[in-house]
Amino acid sequence: MAAVTPHAQEKAHSSEDEIDMSEKEDAEEALENLDCAMIRTPSAELHGHTGVIIAADWMSTGDQIVTASWDRTANVYDTTTGELLQSLAGHDQELTHTSTHPNQKLVVTSSKDTTFRLWDFRDRSMHSVNVFQGHTEAVTSAVFAVGDKVVSGSDDRTVKVWEIKNMRSPIATIRLDSPVNRLSVSANHNIIAIPHDNRHVRLYDLNGNRLSRLPRGNRQGHKRMVCATAWADKEVLGGCNLFTCGFDRKVLGWNICLDKENKDRD
Repeated sequence: MAAVTPHAQEKAHSSEDEIDMSEKEDAEEALENLDCAMIRTPSAELHGHTGVIIAADWMSTGDQIVTASWDRTANVYDTTTGELLQSLAGHDQELTHTSTHPNQKLVVTSSKDTTFRLWDFRDRSMHSVNVFQGHTEAVTSAVFAVGDKVVSGSDDRTVKVWEIKNMRSPIATIRLDSPVNRLSVSANHNIIAIPHDNRHVRLYDLNGNRLSRLPRGNRQGHKRMVCATAWADKEVLGGCNLFTCGFDRKVLGWNICLDKENKDRD
């Protein structure tokens, strides 16, 4: 089993549609009173999308980023010049997320059209795209995992694990009781952290085995929908290696410890 310990909480913002004006004013006042440096001027501004930009990620080379938008496209930019290098079109509905491979020039985009797409830029002369139709509702996120795997989550209440070399069918399917939001996979332990609409965060391995569930209550855990999870490459802030954020305007840090059995399984 995985041992779960909550750590210090840090306030964040929920969706603008979920908080009224008084709450937004309180949040703005809290930001003004923070005892830290405020960065107010961006170093660059990238243009090319016509709709809301919902996600962005660095390419493995470090000099490009990919962005995902509600205009149904993903854009690849040169971060030095700001030049739009490519616009990736093909999804039938709004994009929900994008993620890049840590070592190779591969991009995955997910969409409300129930599909996710794998874009391959390893051949400089051309790029290829594969479309995967393993879900029945919007794919809320798809991310790379070690061993050249992709993990996808959906509003259809499932998480699926795929192998890049053979993605005709998933190698594992996790069936859940609530829609899945932006999940993440630990590069160190191969653990999927799954955030839900019902305030739960569940932990599974890449074989689809359930490991643990984070606390959910008035004193610990989130009080509203959990939007996203993020693993740290190494322990930070007094032992935290997993962070979760929710519509309750909280960012929570957790210390996830595996026993020997699970370490051996990884």
